[in-house]
Amino acid sequence: MSVGRFAPLLAFRHSLPMSAIDTLFAELRQTGRKALMPFVTAGDPDLEFTAQVLRQLVARGCHLCEVGIPYSDPIADGPVIQASYTRALDQGIKLQDILEMLGRLTGELTAPMVTMVSYSIVYRRGLERFVTEAKAAGAAGAIVPDLLIEEAGPLAEICRRHDFSLIQLVTPTTPRSRAQRIAAQTTGFIYYVSVTGITGERDRLPQQVVDNVGWLRGQTDLPICVGFGVSRPEHVRMLAPVADGLIVGSAIVRRMAEAANRPRHQVLEEVGRFVTQLFDALENP
Repeated sequence: MSVGRFAPLLAFRHSLPMSAIDTLFAELRQTGRKALMPFVTAGDPDLEFTAQVLRQLVARGCHLCEVGIPYSDPIADGPVIQASYTRALDQGIKLQDILEMLGRLTGELTAPMVTMVSYSIVYRRGLERFVTEAKAAGAAGAIVPDLLIEEAGPLAEICRRHDFSLIQLVTPTTPRSRAQRIAAQTTGFIYYVSVTGITGERDRLPQQVVDNVGWLRGQTDLPICVGFGVSRPEHVRMLAPVADGLIVGSAIVRRMAEAANRPRHQVLEEVGRFVTQLFDALENP
């Protein structure tokens, strides 16, 4: 591993208590398994259905779930997730509602929950308050896609004190020196963005993502999870050999949106079948 001048930060990170996410990936590594990590939009079409989907995903074996906090100006989200955020906001979904929903599921869900949240929401809530309330609701960490590494220090310090993972993103266009800085600051896992552009289902993923993740692997001992565009079993087979986890968002959010017009039990079953297909690919690359 080429850590160079970032070694003191890495050593500090190793001295910290293990979060729920750290424990999860340690267990997976011991058994040679990879994580399947679905993303859902909280409150689309309503929070009751969000809770039902989370239960279904965990029951099907998903290792970690990302819960998107709806925001009026989403960062890098494609049309499917943007539309889901808009629908949730139109119904008046608030951060407090989402945290209360997660809190009701605490103890019921065996997989860690992670929020995907804009920094403006965190800042408005108050950094310390957001972290303490999210953790009290059962969340194990947060992905804050619009938080620059240069400005991440205060939130990172609060997250460390509360044993709450701050997951940050590396993209194909991130300069390598900057990627090293991000890796040194991140806790939990690194979210590697597989493609330039926005989220959304894709027919194919670029082959260079394998090489990029391979390089990043040499810079950090953190788990590396790949998202953006991961939506088919063949994508899972392509990335499973190099990634510690696969993040699937738009393909699940698109299916969830159908609950507004179809029987919910049918939609839940379809989401479950889709996840099972992805698991088959993950276990049989």
